[in-house]
Amino acid sequence: MNRISRRRLALVLSAAALVLAGCGGGEAPIPPPTGLEKSTILVGAQPTSYPVALYIAQAEGFFREEGLTVQPVSITGADALSHVESGVLDLTQANYVSTFRAVTRGREVKVVADMYQAAPGTFALMVPQDSPIRTVANLKGRTILVNDLRNIATLGVTAQLRAAGLSEADVTFAEMPSPDIGEAVNAGQADAGLVVEPHITANKGALGFRVLADTMTGRTADLPIAGWVATDDWVLRHPKTMAAFQRAISKAQRLASGDRKVIEATLPTYTVIDAKMAAEIALGAYPSRLDPARLQKLADLMLEYKYLRRPIDVTSIIAPDAGVPSGTGPDGLADG
Repeated sequence: MNRISRRRLALVLSAAALVLAGCGGGEAPIPPPTGLEKSTILVGAQPTSYPVALYIAQAEGFFREEGLTVQPVSITGADALSHVESGVLDLTQANYVSTFRAVTRGREVKVVADMYQAAPGTFALMVPQDSPIRTVANLKGRTILVNDLRNIATLGVTAQLRAAGLSEADVTFAEMPSPDIGEAVNAGQADAGLVVEPHITANKGALGFRVLADTMTGRTADLPIAGWVATDDWVLRHPKTMAAFQRAISKAQRLASGDRKVIEATLPTYTVIDAKMAAEIALGAYPSRLDPARLQKLADLMLEYKYLRRPIDVTSIIAPDAGVPSGTGPDGLADG
């Protein structure tokens, strides 16, 4: 990205961040920073259920308690890492599959905190109610829509295909944005689609779709999906700011894990999910700290399915964990 376009992008994102930050008018002023290298940070987030802890932390004052002002900036998945690398964003939401692939290509990024983990009912292969496809094995020779051709969507589907005795070569994957997949399949543009919440619930209700397979079962059960990411350089230069962010996010993740009602109340404030749908959709898990074993499981599966060029040790890309209280397990509950 050249200097001029980077400046323009920075202005656009900064303006959006200020608008979002102003939505919570009437809040108490942020106290003076207490030794933080940077007291105001821009954080990229998508309008989905994944980064709900960011907005819970804001609403509950967890960032303010740390002397930190966090300005959310709406992003798409494709631009996440490039924006932290360019310095436009300080941290960003990023899915682990893309992050691990980027690392094997020489990108210098660190995972700062966990965000979202798959759970039953959150990723589903769906077909119309009257489809002749009754099992995953029936997908041979068929076209499947996914939101990304080499990401968690195809990884989950491939695992299900292998369990049914098929391979990626037995089907055709086509790419389409998640919100459009249901209508496209319904119109006959493909035979099945990999759908995530809230679109699973929406497609069941509006289109009468049925679930052919839950793609986060078996070898893909409990896979980590997304986390908060920064560059190696940012982590080195902002250890106190990072620790403040980690502490606040960990509190919010624990709150989300223990009280679904908090999530239901928060989702309508930054997504198109209304209160009724928020109460109906399946939700994943919100771990309060990173679990290297679970991240390694994903990296090893990616290597096996040739999503990675070389093996990676995930501990090498996890930032120092300065923010999570001792005695807190990966599910946000106390150990022991």
